[in-house]
Amino acid sequence: MQKTISPATAITGSISLPGDKSISHRYAMLAAIAEGETRISNYSSGADCHSTLGCVRALGIEVEGSGAEFVIHGRGLDGLQQPAAGLDAGNSGSTIRMLSGILAAQPFRSRISGDESLSRRPMQRIMKPLAQMGAQIQAREDRFPPLEITGGPLQPIEYELPVPSAQVKTCVLFAGLFAEGETVVLEPVRSRDHTEIALREFGADLNVHRGRITLQGRPKLTGCPLVVPSDLSSAAFFLAAALLVPGSRLSIRGVGLNPTRSALLDFLVGMGAKIRIPELQSVNGELSGEIEVECSQLRGGAISGPLTAALIDEIPVLAVLGAATEEGITVKDASELRIKETDRIQTVVRNLRLMGIQAEELPDGLVVPGRQKFHAASLDSFGDHRIAMAFAVAALRADGESVIRHAEAASVSFPEFWDTLAAIQSGT
Repeated sequence: MQKTISPATAITGSISLPGDKSISHRYAMLAAIAEGETRISNYSSGADCHSTLGCVRALGIEVEGSGAEFVIHGRGLDGLQQPAAGLDAGNSGSTIRMLSGILAAQPFRSRISGDESLSRRPMQRIMKPLAQMGAQIQAREDRFPPLEITGGPLQPIEYELPVPSAQVKTCVLFAGLFAEGETVVLEPVRSRDHTEIALREFGADLNVHRGRITLQGRPKLTGCPLVVPSDLSSAAFFLAAALLVPGSRLSIRGVGLNPTRSALLDFLVGMGAKIRIPELQSVNGELSGEIEVECSQLRGGAISGPLTAALIDEIPVLAVLGAATEEGITVKDASELRIKETDRIQTVVRNLRLMGIQAEELPDGLVVPGRQKFHAASLDSFGDHRIAMAFAVAALRADGESVIRHAEAASVSFPEFWDTLAAIQSGT
């Protein structure tokens, strides 16, 4: 599928976005191993999160519902059943990495794989700690999916994350739920803490102090009603669009504003973005609120170190935004981008150049000078949802119609993206 994007004269209106992808994954997995019913509202519509639901069903858990409302009938820590066939994670690295922590503790063998893109993504970061806990995992070339997991009793460990990764942290903590004793994860650089919040909501005994996360094994998890806030990572594209296009004023309702994710807003405000949050509320331990944004003259900025880890998913659209700032944008310490759905450093730079934007590719990042103009171009998502959406934003400031090939990639996280963009776009 390809999409033709015309330049916009303004981005205006008030929108609501699908549920947060990261939180949806975690709620579904924990609901499956909790006791009783968990009712989840505003569950993510993205294909990745529905891959998680598919895996949960294949493990013998009843899942009712459709759209954004689901009821998951948990069967407790010992209630999962051996799947009749291999588990399919689709394009979802979150599914395969986090669910593997649960599978490692089961008294059966399981096989989990995904699509061609996922099959190229390395898994050593979860394989190492799970092996230390006693799991047996085989992988293609000892690093790539499919993963063959021989589950069984696990031992608690103390594990220091070698690089910031909420998915690896979650994998270890999920495995630790099944281990007798105390599992500890040491986190030198803080990553998103949706797992810690969700574990407490389900009743786990968990303590966090100065980067040390301590979980008591074999808790009784209890199902509960949950509401997923809207996805800030999805909101990033609309924030960037409103900041880019003159005359824009946009409101985004009910967005998740977890402090471990709000680095995006801090970074944008630091560049000069006119952003307001008129109200905040807490639901199920997660902060959410309305974001108001309007077109702004941005200075530019630099992303490196811990900030890179905090903004890793937003870097493609921030690189687009950087071309229109006064000083441009520099990204370093982002080698993780090379092992996402695509090599995002390479694909961002390639598409920027197609639009006439100067951009330099670094081994671990990129440099995009400011004060540049976007030219209409034929672009490719390369099958990556964030690349598709980032360059839809860039096309709004181009000097003519742009085409994005393989636009269907957006459905991985945000099937409604194209309709939502059209609804707030004023054309020339």
